[in-house]
Amino acid sequence: MKLKVNNQIIYLEKANTPIKRLIGFMLKRNINKALVFKTKSIHTFLMKENIDVIITNKDNITIDFKKNLEKNKIVFNKNAYYIYELPNNFLKDLKKGDKLELLN
Repeated sequence: MKLKVNNQIIYLEKANTPIKRLIGFMLKRNINKALVFKTKSIHTFLMKENIDVIITNKDNITIDFKKNLEKNKIVFNKNAYYIYELPNNFLKDLKKGDKLELLN
């Protein structure tokens, strides 16, 4: 599966098992894909690199985002349905209200 953010496309993996949700991008370097979590919060403990994060509602409309999120942070949004973790500096020209597209 792929994620389209404005005109950028990246490989997307679902963090849909307990181990994938627990590990995410922890201890990873050279991140080259995106992860999606069905959750209201994520953390960046044990991360080796900064990441970009997109928070969306159930319809994949952006309600918040974080660029260059550092390690040892917690991101929580009570209105979140999905949270996407992406490589650092991936987000360009993203605005609240933008709709994300999932491609096969």
